[in-house]
Amino acid sequence: MENTFLVVTSIASDEHPILKKLANEASQNNIPFILIGDTKSPSKFSLEGCDFYSAEQQQNLDFELAKILPFKHYARKNLGYLLAISKGADVIIETDDDNIPFEDFWKKREINQHSYLLSETGWTNIYRYFTDINIWPRGFALDEIQKENPPLTELKDIRCPIQQGLADENPDVDALYRLVFPLPVSFNKNTNVAFGKNTVCPFNSQNTTWFKEAFPLMYLPSYCSFRMTDIWRSFIAQRIAWTCGWPILFHNSTVWQVRNDHNLMKDFSDEIIGYTNNNLIIKILSELNLKEGKENISSNLILCYQKLIDLGLVGKEELELLKAWVQIFN
Repeated sequence: MENTFLVVTSIASDEHPILKKLANEASQNNIPFILIGDTKSPSKFSLEGCDFYSAEQQQNLDFELAKILPFKHYARKNLGYLLAISKGADVIIETDDDNIPFEDFWKKREINQHSYLLSETGWTNIYRYFTDINIWPRGFALDEIQKENPPLTELKDIRCPIQQGLADENPDVDALYRLVFPLPVSFNKNTNVAFGKNTVCPFNSQNTTWFKEAFPLMYLPSYCSFRMTDIWRSFIAQRIAWTCGWPILFHNSTVWQVRNDHNLMKDFSDEIIGYTNNNLIIKILSELNLKEGKENISSNLILCYQKLIDLGLVGKEELELLKAWVQIFN
């Protein structure tokens, strides 16, 4: 796939089986694979088909963000996005080192899709369109879990610069679900489902495709709960996508997850700020007076994050990082 890049962040070694599989299959499909390490990464890393950047190499990158981005954080992945962009990416696929790709993960990504489209339905649980099991994605408002999904009736040809694939076996659910309900869960195959204006569902960074016009919305915040960084990014990305007329597309699973070790009670503790505020965040973001059009994405990003800072959910230090990010696109 010409000008398509794969971006992952990991502290695993070059013997990690999933990283080796990603590198091998990315190479077979002519997709450059950028891997962002951190301070805990091994001192020596060599994996054919993988362009690895150590913590030291990252500090020497010619991005202002590289000089100020905190270490020991998943948001180091932002540098992988910027590297892909600097190398001419038109499409960026992101995943994690515990997601194993199915064969169709490597198919050419298309921005124009045939999909069901929902709008003006509020919180809507995408998982329930792909299974009858009572399951919800990480970041979904807990007080909306019992809400019935609207029926899928309208199939349309639509342009979707942000596309989220599901993950089988160990899908992205919150710690509360993991503590109470059994896994694994694999999803049924279904037609694409896209969420338009005022239809809300979190999406993650585990199996996500971004097309060039949506690249500015990839920014992951650093000064917030680790378990919320990609979730709150998704809320802001959805809100700004509405100003551009972009639905968020959800499609069949193209990976299955063999989850890395987690302390579920620590995850639960880190997610409490989301359990208690995700509904409020969507309400506040929906009420923001944002400017229409993709030429206003950068200024809208700053307005959205400033609101989360005002709510005390994101640290004020985030603005310096965000301004270093948006200057790439201005």
